[in-house]
Amino acid sequence: MDIDFVITWVDMNDPKWQAEFRKYSGNGNNIKNGVSEARFRDYGFLKYWFRGVEKFAPWVRKIHFVTSGQCPEWLDVSNPKINLVSHKDYIPEQFLPTFNSVVIEYYLHKIPGLSEHFVYFNDDFYIIDKIGVERFFKNGLPCDIAAFKYNPSWSQWYRTLQNSISIINRYFDKKEIMARDHDKWFDKSYGSKARWNYILKPYNKFIPLRTPHNAQPYLKSTFEEVWSVVEKELTEASKNKFRSFSDYTPELFRTWQICKGNFEPYNTYSDTKMFPLMIKPKQAVKAIYNQSYKLICLNDNVHIRNYSQVMENLQKAFNTILPEKSTFEL
Repeated sequence: MDIDFVITWVDMNDPKWQAEFRKYSGNGNNIKNGVSEARFRDYGFLKYWFRGVEKFAPWVRKIHFVTSGQCPEWLDVSNPKINLVSHKDYIPEQFLPTFNSVVIEYYLHKIPGLSEHFVYFNDDFYIIDKIGVERFFKNGLPCDIAAFKYNPSWSQWYRTLQNSISIINRYFDKKEIMARDHDKWFDKSYGSKARWNYILKPYNKFIPLRTPHNAQPYLKSTFEEVWSVVEKELTEASKNKFRSFSDYTPELFRTWQICKGNFEPYNTYSDTKMFPLMIKPKQAVKAIYNQSYKLICLNDNVHIRNYSQVMENLQKAFNTILPEKSTFEL
């Protein structure tokens, strides 16, 4: 089984990118459209992502490094494991340029040479300890947690989750799915994370699932199937150059995959942790030093106090567990 990694990245200091951003947004820091400095800035941690892959997940076949046409000056693109992918290589031209992360994600299956089994990473997610194939795929299927989470809000993100789940309810019968895959929906490994599964079992409609900010395994064929069914909706949503209330989230593909039964139960919270750096910078640093998890997310925020010091502390921690240059670095 060939398994690829896909990671998306942007260099917000690139003058060309800045010019296009201002042209289409009319603002260099467009918070209204879900865009801020924290969404795009990079403190130089990307090299630790590559070091983590090489040291802790050497089994990966190919890394598809997706950007708007940018490339870090230190990245050795001659490495046979790297496929440098520009948005124009797989996203239809009429939707470019785009600054909407979900549009970039809609078309992942179009990446040239992508394997059927792949894991999608945001660039704020890092592997910090040895991790095996079985963390992402078992019996040829993605490992995931099928668990509902009742957390209504008026946020843009929740509205887009609702857009996605409305499509799921259009094509899947909740009671039928949960009966067919009962053991997967009520796997004991989920623990208390599955409490809403029991509460909502008699209810006829799906609500959004738990959405762990995680390195997410997918089958490429899932994307192809979703597109074959809801091409009209996804094509229309692709026009949104910035985040919009009419977007669909990647949870559409993930939930579709789960509803088809194409997953193996795994409590993805058991070895993964997200650290909001605005409130838990010290805990994040400690987790890296101690390699407390296999995967961590460092969630940036424009309101981080003592930003430079926080980043310096994180860099020291990374350099402690990943001090050596990888073969991905020049």
